[in-house]
Amino acid sequence: MTVTVDQPVPDFIAAATGGKDLSLDTFRGRQVVLYFYPKDSTPGCTTQGQGFRDHYEAFQAANTVIIGVSRDGIKSHENFKAKQAFPFDLISDKSEALCTLFDVIKLKKLYGKEYMGVDRSTFLIDKEGILRREWRGVKVPGHVEDVLAEAQALNS
Repeated sequence: MTVTVDQPVPDFIAAATGGKDLSLDTFRGRQVVLYFYPKDSTPGCTTQGQGFRDHYEAFQAANTVIIGVSRDGIKSHENFKAKQAFPFDLISDKSEALCTLFDVIKLKKLYGKEYMGVDRSTFLIDKEGILRREWRGVKVPGHVEDVLAEAQALNS
């Protein structure tokens, strides 16, 4: 089963930074931005995370929680979060359960070599746990601002 816009997102429990287990139900009553990214501490992923960090206050004002998700382990996430001073949690999805639920594992190509990797994607879930917007194949420049505008509109 994969998620569909305007349908409820199944609850999940996942290991996150700070020794937490996060579930979607934890944030009921708040909007949630789940952003999936390929790898900690790479240029595009760092820039994207910094964008969410730099707009964190505006997301908070729009009653929206930000959560980053990748297949990296908790230790890598903790280092990435500390180095970049991210005020939000990162989920470790080593089992690819969330990546599968959100259908973000895609065939990618780098230097002519094909591999299965995370397609940079973002999902906006409303206060009742319904998926309201998805962005797939994200290009980093301007993306965080687009997500923020949608979160603000949905919150009003």
